[in-house]
Amino acid sequence: RFSETRRPHPLAPDQTVVEGIANERRALAGIKQLADRVFDTSGLTVHELRRSFMDLSRVGVDKKLSVTVLSFGYKHGIPYESDLLFDVRFLPNPYFVRTLRSLTGRDRAVQEYLEKSRATGIFLDKTTELLRFLIPQYSAEGKSYLTIAIGCTGGRHRSVMISERIHSRLCELDGVLLRLKHRDAFAE
Repeated sequence: RFSETRRPHPLAPDQTVVEGIANERRALAGIKQLADRVFDTSGLTVHELRRSFMDLSRVGVDKKLSVTVLSFGYKHGIPYESDLLFDVRFLPNPYFVRTLRSLTGRDRAVQEYLEKSRATGIFLDKTTELLRFLIPQYSAEGKSYLTIAIGCTGGRHRSVMISERIHSRLCELDGVLLRLKHRDAFAE
C-alpha cells in the first residue's frame, strides 16, 4: 500500500518500502505475540483493508447508516457536509406567488402549487429510485454517515417540500437511521 500511495514508509524514510516493512515487523514482534488475532493484509487494497477492519469492529453490533436529508438555500451557501447534492431550482418558484411567499414547503398550499408541475413528480420518482439503489451501496461499503442535500434559491419552499417527500419515501429502508433537517427554511 505504501507503493500504491507513493509515500515512503514512516519507519524507513530513506530506505525502500520493503526495508521499511521489515523494520516495522521487527518493531511490532512483541505486540504480535500478545495478539488474539493476526491476519495478513498485504494482498488487500486500501478499500478491502478498511472493509476488513469495519467487519471486525461490527462483530455483534447492528450498525446503521445515518442518513440526513437536508434542505438548504443556495443564497446561504452549499452545506459543507453534503455527500449527494440535488438542485431543485428548475421547479416553479412559489416565492413569486404573493400568497405563498411567506409560507414554507411544509405548508399544504406550497405543496399543492409544486405538485401541479409534472417535473415535481418525475423528479421525486427518479431521485427516490436512485437513492434506494445508492444508500445500500454506501452502507455495504462501510460508510457511517450520508448527507443528501437538496437546494433551491432561498431554502424555504421547493427544497423543503422535496426533502420532506424524499424523507417520507425512504422511511421504509432497513438498516438506516433517517433524519430530516431544514437548514434555511426559517432563516430571515
